[in-house]
Amino acid sequence: MPVVTIDLMRHGEPLGGSRYRGQIDDPLSDKGWQQMRDAVVGHSPWDAIVTSPLIRCCAFAEALADAQQLPLAVEAGFKEVGFGSWEGKTRAELAETNPQQLQQFYQDPVKYRPEGAEPLAGFSARVAAAWQRMVDAQHGEHLLIVAHAGVIRVLICHVLGLPVEQMFRLQISNASISRIILDPARPPVLQFHNGRPGIF
Repeated sequence: MPVVTIDLMRHGEPLGGSRYRGQIDDPLSDKGWQQMRDAVVGHSPWDAIVTSPLIRCCAFAEALADAQQLPLAVEAGFKEVGFGSWEGKTRAELAETNPQQLQQFYQDPVKYRPEGAEPLAGFSARVAAAWQRMVDAQHGEHLLIVAHAGVIRVLICHVLGLPVEQMFRLQISNASISRIILDPARPPVLQFHNGRPGIF
């Protein structure tokens, strides 16, 4: 099998700013569009793009694929985790009702999930299955995945063999890029993580 390079890009800021958006389909803000444009300006190493179906990812992915004349695939498995009763709420709003719930969630995201949230094991399995489908179809390409913080955290844990319960030890900034190298001659490598414009 040839070497496959996969860049994981988080979407930019959505309309409404920072909140537990989950599967709410908010579009990018003007700032979010600019963040993503800045992240890729002057760079076009990709052979194809794969995107979450949510508009904060796929709108930019479609624009980039069109501008660079690249194949584009929409992967439903890369949709963000469902946050249940937290969807649409800010950290401040959640802290008002239960100051401890955020700390508990970040320390143990399996036990302390929001009411009605997608189970972490199910989310992880969904994302890992989508990843495997994508990898199985590749033949040495350099891919760009446009997705969400939760998806990228789960993918990095999955590829590096880390416990998914520790996913929140990974910082994933808006419009950041992380790169994974899949070389059959060695274990998967995280070449760089949470990169900002001009450093990848």
